[in-house]
Amino acid sequence: MKINILTLFPEMFTAVTESSILGKAGEKGILDVRLINIRDFTRDKHRKTDEYPFGGGVGMVMTAQPIFDAIRSLDAGGKIIYMSPRGKILDRQKIEELAELEEITILCGHYEGVDQRVLDEWKMEEISIGDYILTGGELAAMVLIDSVSRFIPEVLGSEESAMEESIYSGLLEYDQYTKPREYEGLTVPEVLFGGNHKRIHLWQYECSLRLTKERRPDLFEAYLAKEKNLSKDEKKILEAIAAKPQI
Repeated sequence: MKINILTLFPEMFTAVTESSILGKAGEKGILDVRLINIRDFTRDKHRKTDEYPFGGGVGMVMTAQPIFDAIRSLDAGGKIIYMSPRGKILDRQKIEELAELEEITILCGHYEGVDQRVLDEWKMEEISIGDYILTGGELAAMVLIDSVSRFIPEVLGSEESAMEESIYSGLLEYDQYTKPREYEGLTVPEVLFGGNHKRIHLWQYECSLRLTKERRPDLFEAYLAKEKNLSKDEKKILEAIAAKPQI
């Protein structure tokens, strides 16, 4: 997948795009992330990219000209996204939809936003990562890139890896432990030792159900409503957790 990022602060992305899983995906040619500095395209002699808004208001607005020219320089294909608090919330359906594309372009806004003519001319889709305000669109863009890349074949090394993650499975992830077996008097649950994979699976399943019901009752109710191919033991655990009163 080719990902074009239009930003005033390209240096913010290198730690994310050149490290860990995304960095390895770039080295293998699975991801091609291109950073475009919007300021390089301004025709203002002071390299300004913002102005006061018409009609008054607090703060500045990014001007249309440098963004228009930056996009035109790309000859970009595919969808163009604007990271915006007024956009639709990024969810699994949207992530999977974006992961199917060969190319996306992401515009990171700053100040009080961008001139609306930019969004209208390029028919941009506005996407939000949550009901809160960030200093700019860069952090939101990083979240989008990371979440989308995990659904691209070969990025995680297994096509099933993304679907097995917390949330995507419909349940929160069970508790995890590693060495040492005992630390400062705190021990690992005994069930995780001995190699009984069925008992371990049932323990993990029960843990996921309990955590989901406690912390995300909305997800738990949705999971209850789904069609599931469960074993007798799994059904018994699910029924017991569902019947237990919420504290």
